[in-house]
Amino acid sequence: MAKADTPKGEGAKRKAAKKPETRPYERPRGGEARSIADLVPEIGRAAFRKFGFIQSSVVSRWREIVGDRLADVTQPAMIRFPAGQKAGGTLHLTISGAHAPMLQHVTPDIIASVNRFFGYAAIATVRMTHGQVTPAAPVQQPAMLKPVPAELGDSLRDIGDPELRTVLERMAAGLAGPSNIPKIS
Repeated sequence: MAKADTPKGEGAKRKAAKKPETRPYERPRGGEARSIADLVPEIGRAAFRKFGFIQSSVVSRWREIVGDRLADVTQPAMIRFPAGQKAGGTLHLTISGAHAPMLQHVTPDIIASVNRFFGYAAIATVRMTHGQVTPAAPVQQPAMLKPVPAELGDSLRDIGDPELRTVLERMAAGLAGPSNIPKIS
């Protein structure tokens, strides 16, 4: 009998009187603007992953990883890991000329150098194929490797990386020097 007591219009009014549910805040789709320099490593990373490289820095820093002598005759082609793992992979190298017999003897050194670069046992084996190797440009040494001036204090003397120390020294010298801001009159 409760239904008969309420008129038909009141139920519809109650449904209409309900407040709409509030949606949780969602961040705008675009996000903050990013510079092109921030996006380029991501684009390169996608291309290198397609060819089997997890880190593009293995290619770009190959000369630092294995040294000048081996970098002149070898070039990394790809790294293949077992399914679902990031360790125990196979490094595929392209080798120029008749250097394969010599490189078979130094394969443990190459594996140790690459694993030291990764920081863990990422590479277990090396596969070599003959091909054309384009020698990479030699590594540029920092331009200024002189002692830290006393006025900069002891904070920069503890930095072991000479490149980082040089950059920080230049920045400190630039901040301490006179400003070359043009005066507007």
